[in-house]
Amino acid sequence: MSDSVYSVSEIVGTSTESVDDAIRGAIKRASRTLHNLDWFEVTQVRGRIADNESCEFQVTLKVGFRLDERPG
Repeated sequence: MSDSVYSVSEIVGTSTESVDDAIRGAIKRASRTLHNLDWFEVTQVRGRIADNESCEFQVTLKVGFRLDERPG
């Protein structure tokens, strides 16, 4: 059994719908560049209020992905 080594990147997702949409959108976009994504951690949740009523959700995530093994 081989051990895995992970790298961690910080990303930010935004949505006008919900925190959940911001998280899912950020992970979906990150998966186009990073592969072997295994986990995420929400580190911050913020929002922006426009015109005293509409909101934009902003979520900061750490995503962990396994580093590729060198072919032996």
